[in-house]
Amino acid sequence: MFKKAIAVAAALMIGGPAMAQDYPSRDIQGTIMWGAGGASDNLARVLAPAAEQALGKKIVLVNRPGGVGAISIQYINSRPADGYSILFGAENPQLHKVLGLAQVDYADFHPVKIIGRNIQVFVVNPDAKWKTLTELVDDIKANPGQIRMGATGPGGSPAVSMGMLNSVVKGEVTQVPFDGEGPGLTALQGNHVDFMPVSLPAAAELLRAGRVRGLAVLDPEPIAQFPDIPVITDEYPELAQYLPWGSFQGVFVKRDTPDDIKAKLDEAFTAALADARVSEFIEESGMVRMDISGAEADEFMRRWQSVTSWILQDTGDAKVSPETLGIPRP
Repeated sequence: MFKKAIAVAAALMIGGPAMAQDYPSRDIQGTIMWGAGGASDNLARVLAPAAEQALGKKIVLVNRPGGVGAISIQYINSRPADGYSILFGAENPQLHKVLGLAQVDYADFHPVKIIGRNIQVFVVNPDAKWKTLTELVDDIKANPGQIRMGATGPGGSPAVSMGMLNSVVKGEVTQVPFDGEGPGLTALQGNHVDFMPVSLPAAAELLRAGRVRGLAVLDPEPIAQFPDIPVITDEYPELAQYLPWGSFQGVFVKRDTPDDIKAKLDEAFTAALADARVSEFIEESGMVRMDISGAEADEFMRRWQSVTSWILQDTGDAKVSPETLGIPRP
C-alpha cells in the first residue's frame, strides 16, 4: 500500500508540469469585474481576441459586477489556480480591506499585465447649468445632499475622485450607485444623476459625440484628445500632491498559479498589447499605457493602494485604518 501511494504521488508530480506545458488545452473563462459598457468591459472585449491569437484558445468573457469588484474577485479566488479562470479587473480590490468589504486584494493575485492607468474626468449632461467644476462645487456646498453623483459604490473610482476633491473642498453629495461606469453614464444622459467622475475610456466616445460634457480632468496635464477640458489643478492647485492618479485596468490570475502558466499568459497579453487594434483603442480612449507585469506591477499597485487608502482615511471614508492593515502612508 505504501509503495502504491508513492507511485501515485510520483505520477501526480510528473503529470502536473506536463499539464502546465499543454496549457491551454481548452477555452479560458475571462471574468470582467464591471458591467457592460464600462472601461473594464470595453478594454476586455478588445484585448481578449488579440490574446486568443497568442494562446490558441478562446477566452469566453462573462460580466460579474457587484460589490465594488468583490463579487468577481472572490469568484476567481474560489476557482482552481490553473490559469483557466482569469480576471479582467480594475483597481477596486486594493481598497476592499480599508473599506471593510472583503479580505481579498491583489496581494493574493499575480498581475499578468497592468494595461494602463485611466485619467478621471468630471462629466455632466450637455444641458447642465454648471460650466466649470467650481460652479458645481459651489452648488454642492450651497445645497448639501441635493446634488446627485453617479457612482460605482464605496471605493469605486468615482467615490475616490470625489473624496480627493473633498480633501480640499468640503461638500456633501448624494451618491447613486451603479454596476459600472457604463450604466452610470446612461443614467447621467437621462438626467437621473447630475454629474459623475469617470475614467476617460468610458466617457471618450460620449464626449466626442457631445452626449456628455467635461468639467475638469483629474490630472496635472491636459488630455491630448480633449484639450478644451481644464485640468483640475487650475481650479484646485492643492490636489497636485495626489497626482497623477487614476483607476487602472489589468489582467490577473491567482498568485499560486504555476509559474509556466503565468509565463504563457504574460507572453500572450504582451503580444496582445502589441496588436495594432489594441494600441489604437488605448490611444483613442486616452488611457495612459503602462504595459507592466510581475514585480513592477506589484510595486505600482502597492503605491496606488497607499495613496488611495490614506485619502479615504483622511476624508473619513475608510472603515479600517490603513495603519492597522500595514499600509504605509505615502
